[in-house]
Amino acid sequence: MRVIAVKTLKDYSADHHQAEQALFSWYEEASAAFWNSPNELKAQYRNASILTNKRVVFNIHGNSHRLIVDIEYRLKIVFIVWFGTHKQYDQIDAKTINYVKAN
Repeated sequence: MRVIAVKTLKDYSADHHQAEQALFSWYEEASAAFWNSPNELKAQYRNASILTNKRVVFNIHGNSHRLIVDIEYRLKIVFIVWFGTHKQYDQIDAKTINYVKAN
């Protein structure tokens, strides 16, 4: 999968140092993946939450952080939408949030 954009992950990790290693481990795994459907993604990430056919929430760093992405399975592209702590995640609507840098 092609993950858009690495710079966004770097920006997020600057604000969340404790989750940096886990976030970039997810990036490496996602970059090497070839998901064709949400079912294939769930086979690899059982704890991922499929919100819509495109929107997925991943638990990062022992579930202390959440990563929201949009996936275009046909094009093999993962768009980073949002990253933040579990507490911050509880304050947003994960289905409708657009790209916003977490505080």
